[in-house]
Amino acid sequence: MERKSQNRTRIVGIRLTDAEFNTLEQRWRESTNRKISDYLRSVLLSKPIIKSFRNKSIDESMIMLIQLRNELNAIGVNLNQAVKKLHTFPPHADLKAWMLNQQLQNKILSNKLVEIKTLIQKMGEAWLL
Repeated sequence: MERKSQNRTRIVGIRLTDAEFNTLEQRWRESTNRKISDYLRSVLLSKPIIKSFRNKSIDESMIMLIQLRNELNAIGVNLNQAVKKLHTFPPHADLKAWMLNQQLQNKILSNKLVEIKTLIQKMGEAWLL
């Protein structure tokens, strides 16, 4: 039993005006297709097109959450490095500077957690609308 190749080898080229292309691009962005070629293939072959509704306020919240996640990750790395350094201190070393640094890191972490809680609250309220 021989299988036919599913590779797309045929190319169809068309020319569009700027207005036509802008309309096409807008409709593609409203769909769930990740690539414009997939969207065009669906349109040309009369396949169903799934449109998605995007809540811009949630998109903005997600961008902020991603930034917060990255900051929390950096804080976690710093905390891990500080604890490793603590284990290398001689028994009689002055730990005052290390403890001050840890207090500062804890304050930063606490502030970031408050920001995350606020964003999660806002996202929850947006979903309930």
